[in-house]
Amino acid sequence: MTALPFRSIPDMFLKRVAQTPDARAFAAPAPGDAGAPVWLTWKQTADRATAIAAGLHGLGVRNEDRVAILSNTRLEWILADLGVMLAGAATTTVYPTTEPEDAQYIVRDSGSKVLIAENPEQAAKLAGLDLPVVVIDGEPAAGQLTLAQLEERGHAALAEQPALVTELVETIKPEHLATLIYTSGTTGRPKGVELLHAGWVWEGWAQSDLGIMNSDDLQYLWLPLSHSFGKTLVCGVIYVGMPTYVDGRIDKLVENLAKVQPTLMCSAPRVFEKVYNRVIGNAQETGKLKILLWAVGIGKQVVALKHAGKQPGFLLSLQHKVADRLVFTKIRARLGGRMRAMVSGSAPLAVEIGEFFHAVGLNVLEGYGLTETSAGSFINRENAPRIGTVGTPLGDLECKIDTDGEVLLRGTPVMRGYHNLPKETAEAFTEDGWFRTGDIGELDSDGYLRITDRKKDLIKTSGGKYVAPSHIEGMFKSVCPLTSQAVVIGQARNFCTMLITLDPDALAQWASGGPLEGKSYPELVAAPEVHAVVDGYVQELNGRLNRWETVKKFRILPRDLSIEDGELTPSLKVKRKAVETAFAGEIDKMYAGSVANV
Repeated sequence: MTALPFRSIPDMFLKRVAQTPDARAFAAPAPGDAGAPVWLTWKQTADRATAIAAGLHGLGVRNEDRVAILSNTRLEWILADLGVMLAGAATTTVYPTTEPEDAQYIVRDSGSKVLIAENPEQAAKLAGLDLPVVVIDGEPAAGQLTLAQLEERGHAALAEQPALVTELVETIKPEHLATLIYTSGTTGRPKGVELLHAGWVWEGWAQSDLGIMNSDDLQYLWLPLSHSFGKTLVCGVIYVGMPTYVDGRIDKLVENLAKVQPTLMCSAPRVFEKVYNRVIGNAQETGKLKILLWAVGIGKQVVALKHAGKQPGFLLSLQHKVADRLVFTKIRARLGGRMRAMVSGSAPLAVEIGEFFHAVGLNVLEGYGLTETSAGSFINRENAPRIGTVGTPLGDLECKIDTDGEVLLRGTPVMRGYHNLPKETAEAFTEDGWFRTGDIGELDSDGYLRITDRKKDLIKTSGGKYVAPSHIEGMFKSVCPLTSQAVVIGQARNFCTMLITLDPDALAQWASGGPLEGKSYPELVAAPEVHAVVDGYVQELNGRLNRWETVKKFRILPRDLSIEDGELTPSLKVKRKAVETAFAGEIDKMYAGSVANV
């Protein structure tokens, strides 16, 4: 394994501050969204984070003690997380939509000694637990502190003992716990994943070698910092010193992209799917679908040649210039106009959607990782992407495919284990120390990994045929621009069916100007016209599938799947069992009295 240049995240952070103290570090929206974003330099970031660290030390927080953060993605989340680690402690992350019962379980199970909550409403989820509470916004309850008050206490402590935090940082070792992230899971209680300083420093080092993150880039960070994808990006940011705008409000994303004009953004596939749906919908609505498809076809030809190391000929180059001027520049402008690269992770991205973005000049690089591997494990490189794969390994991470097709990983970023769960930890590793990812995949001769499905999600029909549902679902999303979610059903059944939810914005756009305009979402999805349109897309999908994979019946659900209803994880993965339970009646109707063959 490569010798790491830093002992811990705080060691890496303080050396970044010393190297570029006056460079831009992190930005937040201006108060009330009026004006330009408010930036902190690296030195200003350090001043606030060290004050938080000293304040936490004053509350009795010591080495590897846990401090829970319950908040949406925002600048203060990063400051609090840095403060926790600078104090020598470890952050327990709690996603803001977590229900009180689960939030209390996570905080109790982790042994967290302090809670930092976004506001009094979030803090109230932990009512009854005996621990100090710090709130970022709003009026704290009796006995609670605001984040500003915690920082004031920290500044006072540092005035008396200026070297307090630097001395604490000296005690932190690579093998010390840095973060405890509870996997959202699909059944039962979440498991706490123990991630060490060495793994996060490795992530920073490995990302810096990709050429994707640079100090002259501007990143837009909206991903949940409660989860490993967002956390690993912060490690890369610190390592390379990349300016980053932080704003977790997804409803402001499109509006802010135009204002912030980032060069880099990482995202779950859902955002790319929504952009794709919106572009297709606009083209259909304005009668420009034919020119869009022509332009994308030209773009795909050019991309295929460039990925093969060739250049387009004169005529194709001329056509591409026309396509770029008429179509592609307008699509890129929606994402700020300066986007150099985007990374897709946390769930599979449909091949056709990936091809679409590359064709219009938006470099979407699909990657792969798990919470248990500190998120970043594989990624496509800018100069040699292979659409449909998740790229090649980061750094010196080792990968092999088990005899049953499961992807196995080994290396520094792999977790220490599941918190307080020795049996589950042992089951997660092979006897010789390889981590079992639970994903089925293939490695090609150049080391590119293709994930075909989750091991536990593979469907075996009653006819004995295996079906990879995520592959079919991804294909459908690329075929049907109205799709929000698709869930294939078929385990132990004699044919496959599918539950479908539609994107409310795309659906409203489709209905505009017609007899269904102004109808509510439930009214629209119940309309025969909508069913007929979706049926056409399902038949188009079936034309691309093996006979036993084809979708014989489908249901359009009266609402979208959501995190709040427990059907999506916070990283927007579908919880299949939860969906099948919630809509068991709809599923039963599709199979009632059926004798379809596979």
